[in-house]
Amino acid sequence: MDAPDARAREIRLAIFDVDGIMTDGTLYVTDAGEEMKGFHVRDGHGLKMLQNSGVVLAILSGRRARCVEHRARDLGIDHVLQGVARKQDGFEALLRAVGVEARQASYMGDDVIDLPVLRRCGLAATVPEAPVLVRSHCHLITAATGGRGAVRELCERIMQAQGTLDAQLARHLE
Repeated sequence: MDAPDARAREIRLAIFDVDGIMTDGTLYVTDAGEEMKGFHVRDGHGLKMLQNSGVVLAILSGRRARCVEHRARDLGIDHVLQGVARKQDGFEALLRAVGVEARQASYMGDDVIDLPVLRRCGLAATVPEAPVLVRSHCHLITAATGGRGAVRELCERIMQAQGTLDAQLARHLE
């Protein structure tokens, strides 16, 4: 098993950035100033399967948007930190809230604001369109792009490493 998979076996908390990870990074702003984002349903299903396998999910975002709260609620994600300027502080708060060590947490981010967490967590993941500097600090770079399956890819990679993926998929074959 390669290094990312060995790290993935330890994960008990999976944390995701939003813009550029759960979405393609495009921000849609209405004339009324309301922000909208597009989330991929297969990414959402990957998150649900990972959660059902026993991994706690969290969102850690530097921006704040009501649509993220709605998406998190739809997916049953209880740990949602938005508007966090210093993501390292949010990461530490999530570790305390869930009761895990940094090596037991994965983080998926795509920009320089994410580097402090990517450098500290047990499994650092990003998308292919992330800047070279960010990619250089990650254990795993997905084949899929942000908002187009990257989240699902990481979720399945963690479940595969932990031996829970087949059981999650079998639930849909019954």
